Amino acid sequence: MWGGRFGAGPSAVMRDINASIGFDKRLWQQDLAGSKAHAAMLGRQGIVATADIEAILAGLEQIEAEYAAGGLVEDAALEDIHMHVETRLAELIGPAAGRLHTARSRNDQVATDFRLWVRDAVDAIDAGLGAFEAALLARAEEHADSVMPGFTHLQVAQPVTLGHHLLAYVEMTRRDRSRFADARARMNECPLGSAALAGTSFPLDRASVASALGFDRPTANSLDSVSDRDFALEFLSCVVMTGLHLSRLAEEIIIWASQMFGFVKLPDAFSTGSSIMPQKRNPDAAELVRGHSGRLLGCLTALNVTMKGLPLAYSKDMQDDKPPVFEAYDLLALSIAAMTGMVETLSFDTARMRAAAAQGYSTATDLADWLVRVADVPFREAHHITGRAVKAAETAGCLLADLPLETLVAIDARIDKRVYEVLSVEASVASRTSLGGTAPANVRARIAALRGA
Repeated sequence: MWGGRFGAGPSAVMRDINASIGFDKRLWQQDLAGSKAHAAMLGRQGIVATADIEAILAGLEQIEAEYAAGGLVEDAALEDIHMHVETRLAELIGPAAGRLHTARSRNDQVATDFRLWVRDAVDAIDAGLGAFEAALLARAEEHADSVMPGFTHLQVAQPVTLGHHLLAYVEMTRRDRSRFADARARMNECPLGSAALAGTSFPLDRASVASALGFDRPTANSLDSVSDRDFALEFLSCVVMTGLHLSRLAEEIIIWASQMFGFVKLPDAFSTGSSIMPQKRNPDAAELVRGHSGRLLGCLTALNVTMKGLPLAYSKDMQDDKPPVFEAYDLLALSIAAMTGMVETLSFDTARMRAAAAQGYSTATDLADWLVRVADVPFREAHHITGRAVKAAETAGCLLADLPLETLVAIDARIDKRVYEVLSVEASVASRTSLGGTAPANVRARIAALRGA
């Protein structure tokens, strides 16, 4: 490749540090697709003779079949997937293979390949998140009426429904999917034809190549085209946010599966045992998803640091753009699959959840609201009255709903027996009908709306 300028080949160390085939072989499908579109355009524009283009396209088809069958043989001397394809093409069709690289550089070639790969990765992740969202919706519908404690500061706060809790993760997932969709729209421009950095003097039809590869349009600036990795950084940003959301649910599953909580039981398929303690059932799948989120953040940080000081246009540092993106994709795809499987198969102990929801005086706010609504007490005063009622229940060792009426009346004479209509956890959740509230009717309505969207 360097024969005209260099009199000697690279040292073994230079060859090893320079080679990227060990990881960029993942781009083979995208590289072949880009080469086919470029070759076809060269033929249409009369830049390369029709006979040579026909030979090139036939050769690329054969290489595609070979690679699909696992026929890629790595050679560090060929550096990257682009030279592997071009070298194999030359073996198949001879000197005509050298015409394929007319009016393009490895700079715009890799920029195109990488965009195509990331675009495919976005589509695959969206499909996985769609399955995850469907699993959450199914379990939320199943538990629209199941009462559980809602927490702030990991202390029992107010009763909610399990369906409402699961729908919170549906909302997160929908935002994740929208972020990936936005990123996909922005990255869907084709760099091919920008050449090394300055464009080319050949009469290219860049728009036709962009269309053939499913891009919306060609990129507008050749310098930016070959040096831009915003699409990879934005992809990683979306990955990190999604991983964060998965990690939060994983953490809740870990807590809920502990003996102290006992809210859920993980199936054997998503649990492991102990090498020494035969009684153990460890939530390792959830713990690994939680751990993956930190690695995902590391991938984003790595590429940010790589790109932050690079002048225009291409620098070899950018060869290191792909490993963190590939790693992040693999980790997130695995995490989504694991979380989907867990959500689908978790066994919820709804009786234990309901009992826990009644602890911690979780209907105290309902008492305060009742005082405001029925007895016309200002909320701040109602808050103080309710605090005294909680203290009385704590002293008596009972729930608010079990306090005798005379005790409540002694605290404030405006309280009457109607107050017991709001002090059960079922009454509490049923009353939360405000937009976005936890009431079972709200949960079912939101599920119906999401399924109809």
